[in-house]
Amino acid sequence: MEFIIPALLIIIAIIVLVRIIRIVPQANAFVVERLGAYSATWSVGMHFKIPFIEKIAKRVSLKEQVYDFPPQPVITKDNVTMQIDTVLYFEITDPKLYTYGVENPINAIENLSATTLRNIIGDLELDQTLTSRDTINTEMRIILDEATDPWGIKVNRVELKNILPPREIQDSMEKQMKAERERRESILRAEGEKKSAILIAEGEKEAAILRADAKKQTQILEAEGQAEAILTVQTATAEGIRRINEAQPTEAVIKIKALEAFAAAADGKATKIIIPSEIQGIAGLAAGIVEIADKK
Repeated sequence: MEFIIPALLIIIAIIVLVRIIRIVPQANAFVVERLGAYSATWSVGMHFKIPFIEKIAKRVSLKEQVYDFPPQPVITKDNVTMQIDTVLYFEITDPKLYTYGVENPINAIENLSATTLRNIIGDLELDQTLTSRDTINTEMRIILDEATDPWGIKVNRVELKNILPPREIQDSMEKQMKAERERRESILRAEGEKKSAILIAEGEKEAAILRADAKKQTQILEAEGQAEAILTVQTATAEGIRRINEAQPTEAVIKIKALEAFAAAADGKATKIIIPSEIQGIAGLAAGIVEIADKK
């Protein structure tokens, strides 16, 4: 019996110590009440709680939290009803305000985000809503951050996860997108054909220029050849005349050479040749000599 009482006292002491000692984990905070009133906010580490006097009213996580709210029906300025769901990123900066500022903070944030989203989308038309996600996200974050500040909550980011317009609007948008793609395809095809035609025309132009240039060069070369031939003939003639002048031929030799030239000119093809009188005498003399030689 004497051992049972000390054992019970030890057990009671251990239970009391367990209830007294509290260890706050990393990235957490404990809100402590004393006799029903706020007493303190315990941060990370070991703390001692007075039994039956103090109690831990709320354990608060200081990590950034993410909540994906279900789709909310909203109406645009041009009376189009769509479903939009949002994702909210926030963290608790003041555990005391978070504990006592509002009942069910998550539900309050969800309702606040829904009303804020309706107000913002109500000022936008459908096309603006679909193309202004960043603007809507920024406006919602600013409004929610200001509204939740008294609750000890800081809203870091708001994202519109999905924007779902009515089925008929989606069908119309798909048709519009298809028509736009076909229009761009037609433009690209027309631009390709235009560039191809331009390249072909430029190729034909360059080919025509090259052909004309080649013809021009050919004509120039032919003209240069003919000029060189004429120059060669004239040079040879001049050289012959110069040599004849150097030889100082007699009048008889000149007349005979003239006769040979007329004979070469006739070449058996001329039907009528006019011979100068000087050459006629030489021709008669030559004919007489030939006739005397035949008689012998």
